[in-house]
Amino acid sequence: MRRLFAGLTAGAFLLVSTACGSSGGSSSKAGESSGGITTVKVGLIPIVDVAPLYLGEKKGFYEKQGLKLSPTLAAGGAAIVPGVASGQYQFGFSNVFSLMVAQSNNVPVKAISNGVASTGSQGQDFGAALVKKDSSVKTAKDLEGKKVAVNTLKNIVELSMRASVKKAGGDPDKVSYVEIPFDQMPAALDKGQVDAAMAVEPALTTIKDQGGREIASPLVDVAPDLTVAMYFTSTRYAQQNPDVVKKFRTATAESLAYANAHPDEVRQIVTTYTKVPASVLAKVTLPKWPAEANRASIEAQEKLGQEFGFFKKTPDLDTLLP
Repeated sequence: MRRLFAGLTAGAFLLVSTACGSSGGSSSKAGESSGGITTVKVGLIPIVDVAPLYLGEKKGFYEKQGLKLSPTLAAGGAAIVPGVASGQYQFGFSNVFSLMVAQSNNVPVKAISNGVASTGSQGQDFGAALVKKDSSVKTAKDLEGKKVAVNTLKNIVELSMRASVKKAGGDPDKVSYVEIPFDQMPAALDKGQVDAAMAVEPALTTIKDQGGREIASPLVDVAPDLTVAMYFTSTRYAQQNPDVVKKFRTATAESLAYANAHPDEVRQIVTTYTKVPASVLAKVTLPKWPAEANRASIEAQEKLGQEFGFFKKTPDLDTLLP
């Protein structure tokens, strides 16, 4: 059995393990140019979810706040957390559950802005559990004894996959969860390296184009209108740079609203930071980008996390959330 916090130090974008300690590491300040523009490094995942930030940068929403984004791509939120905690990044994008796991391990993180939400519709969400067309797996219960790809361990993807298995009458502990980045899931499933993949867009559509078959909508199974991810910083950076955090929050709110209102521009901007063809992106199911997080859905994640034994101690949502 892997250690509970393995997901925060694993993957292709491995970060120094000392960043996972309780000290919070360095508070590394953002760089400021002579023009008064503050450059902030942001840890992101190459998925549709983060399109609003790229759109906001393109539309000048961040520049209007005196900020310039410097994105760095990683495999998942669990890999980004230690980078933010150590000061490698000023901000990061992570699923909410990874932030809860981090906090329960004394990693000093603070969510500052909403990120992305599920559509709430079974079979029509931006995340899904998929198998090959000829697979014998019909429901999530059939995944017992099978290998399922998740982008990082002990995060919202594994949590939601467990929720779907449980809902279907199966035992989540009898499933083998394999860590594979989203963009590598289509190939891994096609080659038979795993029996199923819990993928989000655009990997979800890529798998369907390969003939993949959807068996569950795990994010929807966790809670209605699930808050999936948020933008965050370290508690130390938030305390030392409140003005920068406020500017980032303001620009991000404008970016989320713009993305919700301009789906065609969302699909186009994704081609600038992923290798997914425009023909595939035209078919992807877009998530929701609400202005505020859904507290009830985050509490549902916390309850499942406790049930599955993911926490060393109960997360303090009042401290973690904006």
